[in-house]
Amino acid sequence: MITAAPVALQHAAQLPPPALRWQQAWRDAVRDPRELLAMLGLGHLGKDLSDAAAMQFPLRVPRGFVARMRHGDPTDPLLRQVLPILDEERIVPGFGLDAVGDGAARRGGGVIHKYNGRALLIATGSCAVHCRYCFRRHYPYAEDTAAAAGWREAVETIRADDSLHEVILSGGDPLSLADHKLAELTDAMRGIPHIRRLRIHTRLPIVLPERVDAGLLAWLRGLPWPVAVVVHANHANEFDAAVDAAMVALRDAGATLLNQAVLLRGVNDSVEALADLCERGHRVGVLPYYLHQLDRVAGAAHFEVDDAEAIALHATLAARLPGYLVPRLVREVAGAPGKTPLVAVDVGIPSPA
Repeated sequence: MITAAPVALQHAAQLPPPALRWQQAWRDAVRDPRELLAMLGLGHLGKDLSDAAAMQFPLRVPRGFVARMRHGDPTDPLLRQVLPILDEERIVPGFGLDAVGDGAARRGGGVIHKYNGRALLIATGSCAVHCRYCFRRHYPYAEDTAAAAGWREAVETIRADDSLHEVILSGGDPLSLADHKLAELTDAMRGIPHIRRLRIHTRLPIVLPERVDAGLLAWLRGLPWPVAVVVHANHANEFDAAVDAAMVALRDAGATLLNQAVLLRGVNDSVEALADLCERGHRVGVLPYYLHQLDRVAGAAHFEVDDAEAIALHATLAARLPGYLVPRLVREVAGAPGKTPLVAVDVGIPSPA
């Protein structure tokens, strides 16, 4: 039997050297859709680009993520997630600016309180990659981020409500913030007795694994609460050796690793793609958590998979993989007390006897 320690050491040795700082990789991100297509030998697809969509929600994608895309393949699942195309301009009934009811749940200071016992902090509006299906692509970040004014309003909101036992850092991407800004927040929360857990929702360890550096790991190790890091990968091709090393390093720092994915037309809407994703993440200690039905945000309708197809895919996935590798298929419904599971009866599929 191969023990875990040598594997962890092997991956840890592959972490980027200090010279490859994540801030530089962030600054070097591709921002021009035509440059991205040219890098992939797909310049002829320029006719399908939407300048209007790129202006409203600019392209941003790290070059390391681009390197995982298949050269010359217009259907590459990673490219499809980031490329602003004409389909985004379609106005589709039922798709709006606030797909999940964030606005009604805002409590000021970047705090969103939807579910019992949990408060979500909009830590920042920044992210290393702009995913075209992002449900917060229209969020008013300039008006409402928790990092403003040194976290004071957000921390006091949490301190004043002893029903809150878990703090969730979200955004944007909370790991977009420098280590000292993250430490400011967690130092301010240390004296709040009713906090029991910290959760971090982040895409950076997937798209910009350089972010998982010595400073971030030291911050994680010093936290007084159990920490869950929920990463976001939608396709197995998003993992490479650098991402693997980042995942192992996060685990070694004491974090529980979970993955939440979004079911996306043309990206992962097959049993093979979903199974590969679940198994690929598990190889480096990431357990599947949620498979989200698309949040119906304006500009993302072309990614939608209908409920009947989603439920059938999930049922086949459950028959193929062990239960611990099967994410829960859910939808976020504005005003609901938690994520809403999708089951066969929702679309009239007879349940097995």
